[in-house]
Amino acid sequence: MWWDERVSARFRRNLQPTLTYWSVFFSFGLCIAFLGPTLLDLRCQTQSSLSQITWVFFSQQFCLLLGSCLGGVFKRTLAQSLFALFASSLAISVVFAIIPLCHNVVVLAVVMAVAGLAMGCIDTISNMQLVKIYQKDSAIFLQALHFFVGFGALLSPLIADPFLSDTNCILSNSTANASSNLPHIRKSLVPHHPGNLSHYDLPMKGMVVTRVSYAFWIMALINLPVPIAVFFLLYKERMVPCFSSSSHPLLSADELAMETRPPEKDDLSTSTQRPPAAGGHDDLFSCCQSKNFRGASYTYFAVHITGALVLFMTDGIVGEYSGFIYSYAVEEPLSVVHKVAGYLPSLFWGFITLGRLISIPVSYRMKPATMVFINVVGVLITFLLLLIFSYSVVFLFLGTASLGLFLSSTFPSMLAYTEDILQYRGCATTVLVTGAGIGEMLLQLLVGSIIHDQGSYSFLVCGMIFGGLAFTFYAFLLFFHRMYPKPSADLDDASPDKPAVTDDTGQYQR
Repeated sequence: MWWDERVSARFRRNLQPTLTYWSVFFSFGLCIAFLGPTLLDLRCQTQSSLSQITWVFFSQQFCLLLGSCLGGVFKRTLAQSLFALFASSLAISVVFAIIPLCHNVVVLAVVMAVAGLAMGCIDTISNMQLVKIYQKDSAIFLQALHFFVGFGALLSPLIADPFLSDTNCILSNSTANASSNLPHIRKSLVPHHPGNLSHYDLPMKGMVVTRVSYAFWIMALINLPVPIAVFFLLYKERMVPCFSSSSHPLLSADELAMETRPPEKDDLSTSTQRPPAAGGHDDLFSCCQSKNFRGASYTYFAVHITGALVLFMTDGIVGEYSGFIYSYAVEEPLSVVHKVAGYLPSLFWGFITLGRLISIPVSYRMKPATMVFINVVGVLITFLLLLIFSYSVVFLFLGTASLGLFLSSTFPSMLAYTEDILQYRGCATTVLVTGAGIGEMLLQLLVGSIIHDQGSYSFLVCGMIFGGLAFTFYAFLLFFHRMYPKPSADLDDASPDKPAVTDDTGQYQR
C-alpha cells in the first residue's frame, strides 16, 4: 500500500466513521450542481420569470454560507455532530423529493434555503470531524473527502440531463420563438451564476410540460443510503435513544490491549491521550468570544486570517470561473460555438474531480504546505498564459483543465496545513470554511458587475488579480508560520497557543 502501516491501522480503526463522512460529502456534491441545468424546467414548474427564478441561486448560496458559520454549534459532542449530519443528509433527500411539488417560486426558494443550510452544516462538521480523528494524518483523508464533492457534482447533472426539456416547457403562442433560444439560455444557467438573461422572453403562462420531477426523485433515492449510514454510525456508538443501553460496547483488540497494560503505563497513556477540555473547532460565534483570545499571540490571529484569505481567493476563483467561463467563451474575440462552449464548465469541474482523486495518494508523500504552494503558483501561471494566449480556443480548453487541476486540492491542503500550524487548538476549520464560502459568493458578484461594465476580457484580468492575491496571502501565511510559537510545556493550559496532544492511537473519540 502507498501509505505506511500506522496510517493504515488508524484508517481501519476509524473505517466506519470515515466512510460515513465521505458519503455525507457526496450528498453535498449531489446537491450543489443540479440547480443550473434544471432551473429552466423549474421556471416552467413554478411559472415564474427568469429574473424571479434566479433568486433561488441566491437563497441556496446565502444559506450555505450561513450553515457553514453555524455548523460548529453542533460540534460540541460527537452525538450532536452525528445527529446534525443525519438531519442534514436526510433533509437533502427530502428536498429532492419535494422540489417537484413546489409550484411557487417563493416556496422553491425556501426549500433550497433549507438545502443550503444542510449543505453548510455538512461542510463544516465533516471537515472538523476528520481533522479531529486524524489530525497530522488528516491531509490524505481530507483530499478523499473533497473528491466525493466533485463526484456528486458530476453525477447530478448527468442524472438530470435525460429529463430536461428540449423545447420550452410552457406551451403557448410564443413557444416557437422561445424554443430556439433555450439551449443557449440553459448553458448560461450554471450552478453558481445565472448570467444576464433579461433580454430573453420566455412565456410564463400556458400548459406545463416537463419530466424533470423524475430526475429529482431519482436523486432522492440515490441520496437515501447516506442518512441511513449516519444512523448506523449513531447506532454503533450507542447514541440512538431508543436503542441505547447501559452496557458498554465490546472492546476492540486495540482497546483491550490498552486496558490490560500495567497500571503505571496505563496512567501515563491516559494522561497523554485524554483530549483537552478546551479544544478548538468551535462555531464562528464561539471563536469570536474574548475568552478565546486570552494569552493568544498576534500570530495566532494572523494564521487564521491569512489562511481564510487564501481560500477566500481560491474558492472565489472556482465560483467565478465556473460561472463566467461560458459567457467569456461565446463573446468576442473567441466567439466559440454555444454547444462547444457549453463543455467548458463541465471540463472545469471534471478536472477538479480528477485532481482531487490524484491528490489522495500525492498528499501522503507531499506536505500540505508544498501542495498549497504548487496550487497557488499553478493558478497564477495558468491565468498568465490564458491572458497571453487569449485568442486561442485550444489553449482556453487546456487552461480550463489546468486551472481545475491546480484548484482541486487547495481547500483540503490549506485546511490540513493551517490546522497543523495551530496544533489543532484554534478555530481554523470554521474560519476557513466561512472564508471560502464568503469568497465564492462575493467574487462572483464582483466579477459579474466588472464584466458587465468593462467587457469579457476583464474576466481573465480579475482571475489573474485574485490568483496574485492568493499567492501574496499565502506568502504572509508562511511568514506567520515561522513566527508562530513552537509547542512549549510552559504555555498556559487555557492559552489558544498551547498545542493539543495528538491521540496516536487514532481512537474515535466521543
